[in-house]
Amino acid sequence: MTFANVGTLGAVAGKRDELVAHLVGRNDALREVGCLAYEVGVSDDQPDTVFVVELWTSAEAHQASLALPEVQQVIAAARPLLSGEFGGFRFDVVGSPLRQ
Repeated sequence: MTFANVGTLGAVAGKRDELVAHLVGRNDALREVGCLAYEVGVSDDQPDTVFVVELWTSAEAHQASLALPEVQQVIAAARPLLSGEFGGFRFDVVGSPLRQ
């Protein structure tokens, strides 16, 4: 079953694009541990917010990714750019009209 993690990250004012640059850097280790999709987005309506949609083979794969050295490096680089405002939700995907 696929696991989804959908969230928002608050960026320090004026630092959104710098935060995005860290999040979208190529990271093949994510795929190797079970990441199916990792999409990062922005909206002009919320200039200090970054939106992230993640699909994983399981919740355990997502949790395991947080221990990867490559992920820890991104977290460390991004931390000073975060305002501390976070939102989101997690769920098990039960189906899609795009695949059977």
